[in-house]
Amino acid sequence: MPSYARYNDLMNTQPFKLRREKLLQQMGSGVAIVPTAAEKFRNSDATYPYRADSYFHYLTGFPEPEAVLIMIAGQTPKSILLCRDKNAEREIWDGFRYGSQGAAEAFGFDEAYSIDTLTDKLAELFANQSALWYSVGFDAEWDARITVALNAVRSQTRAGKHAPATIRDVRTLINEMRLVKDASEIDTMRRAATITAGAHRRAMATTRPGAFEYEIEAELLHEFRRHGSQYPAYTSIVAAGANACVLHYIENDKRIADGDLILIDAGCELDGYASDVTRTFPANGRFSGPQADVYNLVLAAQDAAVALIKPGAGFNDPHDAAVRVLAQGMIDLKLLNGSLDGVLESESYKRFYMHRTGHWLGIDVHDAGEYKNGDAWTTLTPGKMLTVEPGCYIRPSDDAPETFWNIGVRIEDDALVTEQGCEIITSAAPKTVADIEALMRDARK
Repeated sequence: MPSYARYNDLMNTQPFKLRREKLLQQMGSGVAIVPTAAEKFRNSDATYPYRADSYFHYLTGFPEPEAVLIMIAGQTPKSILLCRDKNAEREIWDGFRYGSQGAAEAFGFDEAYSIDTLTDKLAELFANQSALWYSVGFDAEWDARITVALNAVRSQTRAGKHAPATIRDVRTLINEMRLVKDASEIDTMRRAATITAGAHRRAMATTRPGAFEYEIEAELLHEFRRHGSQYPAYTSIVAAGANACVLHYIENDKRIADGDLILIDAGCELDGYASDVTRTFPANGRFSGPQADVYNLVLAAQDAAVALIKPGAGFNDPHDAAVRVLAQGMIDLKLLNGSLDGVLESESYKRFYMHRTGHWLGIDVHDAGEYKNGDAWTTLTPGKMLTVEPGCYIRPSDDAPETFWNIGVRIEDDALVTEQGCEIITSAAPKTVADIEALMRDARK
């Protein structure tokens, strides 16, 4: 008999099984369908690197395409996987496949079948279920498959079968589960944070005026991969000078000038989980006076936000704290005129700070989970993971002091809400002016 422990050598599959059991309990009754992502062609017959659907990965850990999780809730709950068959010829070309028997053994499914049986299995498993848990509208091809299966059951009413009477969005339940990280997720995200912090340190140490932005991006990617990260969590931003005032700048093709500030927003993905870190530092290793003024303002805003990341706080409380600090600093630096209350009421600060201070973080870099419940912001509780990322971006204009033109600063860390407050899991990436300058000075010796 072949061994199917291959993937278990790399990943503990028990947390995925526990999540499936929890979801089945929350469903109460009915059948849930959670498909993985399809392979996407880049050009001709070449595909993009494959990544499983985030919801499917959260519940299974199963890495192959052409797979779907089917969950039956009720008195005899069970989890069923449909996946590709073993195929010796395709494994010569494309690598290992589990097959249904191997997948059931390695990942703890109650049953597993060939994906080739999908049409018949859906109709069989939908029959006489009270509810269908499925996210309508996210995938047109799967919507069509579900419709075919429902109609197949409806056609058998005279044989005593009935289709599910209601359709409920399974992602609503999974989103709430994903919002609070379990111990396995937190461990993975801490490791991803450590890799990403090291990459930012490497970027600071290797940057020199005259290099191109993409050379620094290459240093980040090298550090990610050599420590086991499978991919970047998103397209890295390496923005020098005026480019730092473009929030989603990704061209990364400018030559870095002496005197530029460099804003790097980059994070790795490790075993399906994202990190998300931004650091801003001077290309020549020394902040100018105006650069340090803006930088220290953003750092103070981040400190104010971090102080409010704790159990019982509302999701928006850190943002409000950061905005107050930034708005007062913009007045002090003569970027804005008027009183603090006036600037906050008019929202004139949005000219220089136009985004929010954070977002949920997890399998997706902008992770699942509601930000509001009705009119109230979601309450922070232990196990939730969010970013904290204030910024200040000063484009040239007639009424902004020229000494600040083209300075763009963002400082972003990943925060885990704990019983005591919060833990910044990306703190190994230096972020005070003194620490950044010391690292860059030592790297140049």
